[in-house]
Amino acid sequence: MGGKLIVGLDVGSSKICAVAAELNDRGVNILGVGEAPSKGLRKGTVINMEATIDSIKKAVTEAEASAGLRIKSVVAGISGPHINGLSSYGAVGVRGKEVRSFDKERAIESAKAIYIPLDREVLHVLPTEFILDGQEGIIDPVGMAGVRLEAKVHIINGLASSLQNLMKCCEKAGLDVADIVFNPLAAACAALSKDEMECGVVLVDIGGGTSDIVFFKDNALRYASVLGVGGAHVTNDIAVGLRINVNEAEKLKRSYGAAFEGIGNDRDEVQISQTGGNTKTIPAKYIAEIIQPRSEEMIGMLKKEIQSFCGYELATCGVVLTGGACLLNGFDKMTESLLGLPVRLGQPVNVKGRMAAVRAPAYSAGVGLVAYGHESWPDSGLHADFFADAIAGLKGSLKGIFSSKGLIQINNKR
Repeated sequence: MGGKLIVGLDVGSSKICAVAAELNDRGVNILGVGEAPSKGLRKGTVINMEATIDSIKKAVTEAEASAGLRIKSVVAGISGPHINGLSSYGAVGVRGKEVRSFDKERAIESAKAIYIPLDREVLHVLPTEFILDGQEGIIDPVGMAGVRLEAKVHIINGLASSLQNLMKCCEKAGLDVADIVFNPLAAACAALSKDEMECGVVLVDIGGGTSDIVFFKDNALRYASVLGVGGAHVTNDIAVGLRINVNEAEKLKRSYGAAFEGIGNDRDEVQISQTGGNTKTIPAKYIAEIIQPRSEEMIGMLKKEIQSFCGYELATCGVVLTGGACLLNGFDKMTESLLGLPVRLGQPVNVKGRMAAVRAPAYSAGVGLVAYGHESWPDSGLHADFFADAIAGLKGSLKGIFSSKGLIQINNKR
């Protein structure tokens, strides 16, 4: 194989997915995928270590079998309401006639010098822009002449205990963690276009327990937040409303679920098995009637977030929905109608290989983690140019926190 083998581990609240891939100058070549139900997490946070370890092992074992690889290390994704983002600013004097990489790093370090509570750890420090002698909007100041360099950054941080518990689960599953990445950043690598990141776009990664929101403008991350609501809440609403178990409710959601009443044939009926063994036939539209209020609530929460960072003025390209829960029938149309912004479904692009199943919104984060884990990002359509400037600093800061064992080890072929 001509490229580097990297494994992305998307640790979600509803499923854990391992994506093994080869990265080369032609894009992502998927070699194997493994999935397992996530039984030890709630809203992205580990609540049962043994169950989480078991789910990770099952997903990785399945990926090994399908790819013919021995997986030793992974790039792990994380989310949860405990993660938040904040903007910061720093300035330094230029030592010499022109800006060098050292000056750029010092400016970023200066911007990082803010108070972070002791129970939290910095996950990412992403430069948004540089200012040189008052000239704004500079993407890379290296080589430019000036005397004062300012850096604006966006800092993603989370609870130290949550990050450490994820690390422990992976290590006890026999894996080295080469990097930990905020899930929607990874999803953005796979699902967003270069033009969208430049012009302004909101990406919403809707998982089982959370909905992750990131906003890009001028090829830089400007805003990030996590809403504690996702597809599992819709499933639970169905279970409570129809008095059935969660597994039955999930099946009904996938087969007959719709974001609002009026989608589909009103004459359709469905047979359900209620708690206690009773069976009952109901109109399929009842399921949509249960789902609609939760869908409206989720979109209302998203609208408030977009308003909070002036997204209506800045998000020229509108909203991109990704993640498995965004596939609820009619949810994209309802989102577009209630938000008043263009909405499209996002899925991995430039994906090759025999695993065609990953070309779906549910795998955006998993495929993006593979791309994010590559230390030298070729211009392969994965839109890594934005992250290339920051990747060295991200890896360095993460290694400093968790004493990581260096860059990703090449996973051995069996």
